[in-house]
Amino acid sequence: MLAIQPTDNSQKLSLTSTLPDFIREGLNNCFTLPTLPSAAIKVLDVARSPNASVKAYAEAIQTDPILTIRLLALANSAYYARSAPTIHTCQEAVARVGLDTTLATTLSFNLFKHKDQAAYLQQVWSRSLIAAIAARYMAEQLCPGEAGFVFTAALLQDIGVLALKALYPDDVEAIYEPLPTHHSDLSHSEQLLFGCDHATVGAWLAAKWGVPTHLAEAIGTSHADYASAPIDLFCVRLSGHIADAWLAPSPAHSLVSVMRKLKSHTKAQQIELAALLSTIEKQLPSLADVLEITAPKNQDSEELLAEAQDLLFQQTLALNARLEQQQSELANLLERQSELEVRSRIDPLTGLANRGWLEEQLGEHFAQCREEGRALSVAFIDLDHFKTINDQYGHLVGDVILENFGKLIRRLIKDSDLAGRFGGEEFMIIMPDEDADSAQLLAKKVAHQLAEQPIAYVESQPIHVTVSIGIACLSDGGFANSRELMNAADQTMYFVKHIGRCGIAIYGH
Repeated sequence: MLAIQPTDNSQKLSLTSTLPDFIREGLNNCFTLPTLPSAAIKVLDVARSPNASVKAYAEAIQTDPILTIRLLALANSAYYARSAPTIHTCQEAVARVGLDTTLATTLSFNLFKHKDQAAYLQQVWSRSLIAAIAARYMAEQLCPGEAGFVFTAALLQDIGVLALKALYPDDVEAIYEPLPTHHSDLSHSEQLLFGCDHATVGAWLAAKWGVPTHLAEAIGTSHADYASAPIDLFCVRLSGHIADAWLAPSPAHSLVSVMRKLKSHTKAQQIELAALLSTIEKQLPSLADVLEITAPKNQDSEELLAEAQDLLFQQTLALNARLEQQQSELANLLERQSELEVRSRIDPLTGLANRGWLEEQLGEHFAQCREEGRALSVAFIDLDHFKTINDQYGHLVGDVILENFGKLIRRLIKDSDLAGRFGGEEFMIIMPDEDADSAQLLAKKVAHQLAEQPIAYVESQPIHVTVSIGIACLSDGGFANSRELMNAADQTMYFVKHIGRCGIAIYGH
């Protein structure tokens, strides 16, 4: 009599995470991989049929009396029965729990039945069981038609541990004992050692048994990010995080992390966390008993949620305080940065723009005024005989003269103008929308003020200065760029100095 052989779907499997060649080869050649009883293979054969019926499932299961008893126990458990009457036939059991859950129960028969398994395996199965309860609850709220599929995928999401254990028992034991605090740490360690994690291996194992490909692929992506997942896979992937929080050494702290992630997630807003946790608390003991898993320590769901909400509130207060402090520090930093930027543009002695800022702004005004057909004038001003003043009165007096001349220019220019110290005793004024006549008018005001008022006093003696001013206008020459315009004003100013100083001249006039 030939043994019943499972259908191998591993070649059809599409994995988002690659299974390394040495792992695939090892799995194909491993004689100690977990196998399925003949009844489970028959059930899988039924599951692959597009017209699978309750009766076909029941007939396949009834070939195994122990599996039949187990399914009846599940159907009559508090997880499914509630106030429903006790059922006695396999067909009634399949109808009550659904086809997907029947498949999950059948597949888990060989996986979970040994209560004396290693502690890390008990922890893994506990996680899968809690995840299955959580996933089913969420699916009932978000995608009721997929609740059975979601339950099965969540329940089987960690079966890859069995395959890795069969391949590399010593390595697996070294990774899993003591079991990492966070399941993500476990996956990370597997990636470092094997080049893949147990979810990917689990998908291969499920496909090898003949599990429908879409279910195997759901197992393979069960540990992926749930943020952009389809609604059924969202339930599967999120269920693992909830199970991790339930089993964590500090459940309330871990639950806070889950609550933070769910707060801004649109799909999760329909899930009532209190009801979900209460469902896990009520259904975990009976389902663990039916599946012959040593039940993990149960939680008081109300107490757990209350503690988590209190922690979340305290953390939010602390976070808000840190944010306020950071915002204050950022405001101070921006203010200091703004001050530094201003200082980088300003000549410290006169308070006017420095040469770098003058040249940059002239370039911008030149391009804009030429493009828009607007007037633009530049005046170069040199304090006459300034070296003689420095030699006679000293540099401190010279600095006072420069400072006072800066104040004089600031009083006379328009808000739209920009005046600055170009270097030494040379100054420049940029005058947008000013033609030669209006620029000359400003130059005359400067000269008149200097003639009328002393620029400084030394021992009560007034000091007067004169200036040589050269003006260049955008409309008075074919200037290719702002530097040519500036050089024209500079050359005109030097022309005034050469003919005797104390005068005003306009380029091209």
